Amino acid sequence: MSESIPTVFVVDDDSSIRDSLSLLLSSAGYSFKTFASAEEFLESEHSTSDPACLVLDVKMPGISGLDLQKELTSRNYAIPVILITGHGDIPMSVQAMKKGAVDFLSKPFDDDQLLEAVKVALHKDSKARAGFNELKHTAQRLDSLTAREYEILTFLITGMLNKQIAFELKISERTVKAHRKQVFDKMVVNSIAELVRLTEKMGIEPADISF
Repeated sequence: MSESIPTVFVVDDDSSIRDSLSLLLSSAGYSFKTFASAEEFLESEHSTSDPACLVLDVKMPGISGLDLQKELTSRNYAIPVILITGHGDIPMSVQAMKKGAVDFLSKPFDDDQLLEAVKVALHKDSKARAGFNELKHTAQRLDSLTAREYEILTFLITGMLNKQIAFELKISERTVKAHRKQVFDKMVVNSIAELVRLTEKMGIEPADISF
């Protein structure tokens, strides 16, 4: 399997900034794509299966960097954003950070400062993708359960014993044990604690029981 190469998207209307960032990112071993406007970025193919982040100029003709950040959020396009500007001020910085920006750098910024911000942003995106993939795989495992196995799962995560589940569902303890094994195998867990952690992440409620 080939190693993934992170991609850094750069959106800035200043061609000299785009050129200097291209050289910097290339020297650091990153894949990159540059855009002269927010509109150009929105109209382009910018999805990637590898970690990515966006280096975004705040003040540009047309759609501003802050407006682009807002637009991406409304489209549920989750990508870490690093905002750069030559006209930055504290209120704008606070506004950007509240909207989820990883960092806010004023031009001219230090190369090492930018690369460190990119490193942090890519790490954030990598973790988010890993979390999403885990949820996706867990959902697929849940879908593989039969209706009865899913029902047994909701009882297992209450902490009930096999014989208690059997009594509650009016089935044999042996049948509960068989379904329990299927649940563990399909969910790829070795303990109730692991099963509880997975189901909590998926928002699955334990069976409603009353003794």
